[in-house]
Order: sequence, then C-alpha cells, then structure tokens
Amino acid sequence: MKAAYRSELAAEVYDIGIPVGHSFGDVEFYRERLENCRGRVLEPAVGNGRVLVPLLEAGLVVDGLDNSPEMLSRCRENCSEKGLEPVLHEGEMTSFSISERYEAIIVPAGSFLLLEDRRDSLEALRRFREHLAPGGRLMLDLEFRTVFRLGHVSTKTFTTPEGDLITLESKLAEVDFLNQFTVIFLKYEKWRDGKFMEAELHRSPLRWYGIEEFNLVLESEGFSDVTVSADHEYGKPPSSAEQTFTFEACRV
Repeated sequence: MKAAYRSELAAEVYDIGIPVGHSFGDVEFYRERLENCRGRVLEPAVGNGRVLVPLLEAGLVVDGLDNSPEMLSRCRENCSEKGLEPVLHEGEMTSFSISERYEAIIVPAGSFLLLEDRRDSLEALRRFREHLAPGGRLMLDLEFRTVFRLGHVSTKTFTTPEGDLITLESKLAEVDFLNQFTVIFLKYEKWRDGKFMEAELHRSPLRWYGIEEFNLVLESEGFSDVTVSADHEYGKPPSSAEQTFTFEACRV
C-alpha cells in the first residue's frame, strides 16, 4: 500500500501552512547531525522541501524522494527560488530504486508513520538499508498518538497568495489499538470570491510504534547502534509520550 498521497490542494495547503524553512526543531537537529557528512543524503517523503532546502543551503548534497508529483513540483519551485537544483525522484518508500548509495537517509516529521501496513514499513526499511553505504546512517522521527477523540472534526482555513480560500476539515474516523493505527479523513475545499471551485478527499492513516518495539524492528532489518533522542535534542532520553522521538541507526 502506498504512503498517504498528497495531490494539488493538499500540496498547496502544505506549502502555505508548513513553508520551506519552517522548523519543529528538526531542521536544526538534522543540520547539526549531518554537518560532518561528506557523501550524499537522501530524504524520502521530501514534500515541499521544508527540510531539504535549508540543508542544501548549509552545503550538504541532498536528494529528495516523494510519491506525489504535486509535492515534487512545489519542491522544485521552492528550490528554484533559492537557486538550487537538487536531484528529485518520484517513487514510493517501499519500492524506490536509485543507483546512488547514501551516507545518510533522513525521514523527518513522522512521515514514516504514513505507511499504514506494517509489511510496507519493513519493506521501506529494507530499501533504506539497501541504499545506504556501509556504515551509513538512518535517521527518522516517530510520534505517538495520546489523545483519541473518535469522530472529532476540526476545521482550518488557509489563504493562497492569489487570495483564494482553502478550508481543511479533519475527522478522526478510525482507531485500531490492536494494530496500532488511526485513520483521519481530510476534506479540502477551495473558494474564490465566495464561489466554490474544487474539492479533494483524502484518507490519511497514521501508524505508531513503541520505542523498544521500533528498536527491535531496526535491529531485525540490519541496523545497529540505535540511539533514541527526544524532542530533537541528541542523546536526550525520552520521558513523555507527547515527545517526538528521533531514531538514529547505522547500517551493519
């Protein structure tokens, strides 16, 4: 199964709400962890280039991968505005094949959790390992869900540079504790001068893992020397389920 796919309205909202350079603490974290990297870096689920662009500006050589042509188009535009021309690939985390072998692969912002089927998660880790040079590092962010309000609906609005209005309605539609995932339904509507223009509907899954569980998963897929850091402070032990957890591991 594919990771959640973002089409035109979703990509537009993402670019407005989480623009290039916007940081949750992750931009600075990855820039610091990669500062001594001399080889190429790959960012699967690169999106609009929010993290990619600052890393490129810091002098790193970073390629991008995404399954959404619309998101890749946004990424190219954002890079072009900065005078940057990175290598960008369209493909799935579960099936991509690139001739390069990378010194590091990074997956910020919990994007790995968009892989709903656990078998797809394992296949993605195998792909990551295959595309890392010996001793190369994998770094990815995971988050837990701690509040479950089944059926809860929230709405946000976004204004485009052209002055159009996009509304985003989110509804928690499914919670599966046994298999550790939630499903959110997303409804995008675009309006211009009070007139409805277009809409998109998306099903967005989110799978979660326990810390020890994911440690074991990484080790079973050929990674070692796993370090878990909380809230993008390297080496800070996790202490709360509300934190973001960054796993860093080496290819054996």
